[in-house]
Amino acid sequence: MRNKGHRPSKAPSNRPRFWGRHAVHAALANPDRVIRKMWATREAANGLDLPAGLTVQYAEVTDLGRMVPSDAPHQGLVIEVDPLEDVWLGDLLAEGARDTRPLLVLDQVTDPHNVGAILRSAAAFDALGIVTQDRHAPPESGVLARSASGALEIVPWVRVVNLSRALDEIAEAGYWRIGLTGHTDRLLDDAVGHAKVALVLGAEGEGMRQNTAAHCDELAKLPISSKVESLNVSNAAAVALYAAATKRGKS
Repeated sequence: MRNKGHRPSKAPSNRPRFWGRHAVHAALANPDRVIRKMWATREAANGLDLPAGLTVQYAEVTDLGRMVPSDAPHQGLVIEVDPLEDVWLGDLLAEGARDTRPLLVLDQVTDPHNVGAILRSAAAFDALGIVTQDRHAPPESGVLARSASGALEIVPWVRVVNLSRALDEIAEAGYWRIGLTGHTDRLLDDAVGHAKVALVLGAEGEGMRQNTAAHCDELAKLPISSKVESLNVSNAAAVALYAAATKRGKS
């Protein structure tokens, strides 16, 4: 569940539109998500559990196609929503005090496809949540929601002003901060032995900023072949979460 915050209300024209079965069904199932409008084919809308007061505007497939990016697989469903309310880092860390689920920290990862895929992996491996810097992360969007395949509605997403300060707060909450980089000999499998870990991943192509790396307890790398320079950040996140989940299972 997402904690209440104080995100300013946005003008209707700035509301994101989601499309596709997974993104729309997950939004409908999330009690914290406010859905303003819905367009659908009669076939796709059949059997949906709609919130009170929300009516469906029926449309043809071609009409829906004009409401979303070109070639977007809307599957007969399009909704207009309010962004979710803010999740506060302190609230998320308080929840984490009761378990050992890993935390993901993203340093200027801006591609919505990557952030969506990371949210999906976070849901799959039961991560506590993700933390991003507010100015250097994508907003909620149809592309992100589609890539997340429903995980946007269930994985807490904290947006902070200062990532270094957030990493300090994460350390104070008992997390061992592991920065993923190729510039070290330390393997991730050897670094995730601590009870609670925060996995820190850098931007596409550039990696972590120096100041972000300085706020990690140690740096580690994935054991990838020398034939490949690096992994896409969303793939790296999935592998890192799997490594953390394996360690948790053995503890």
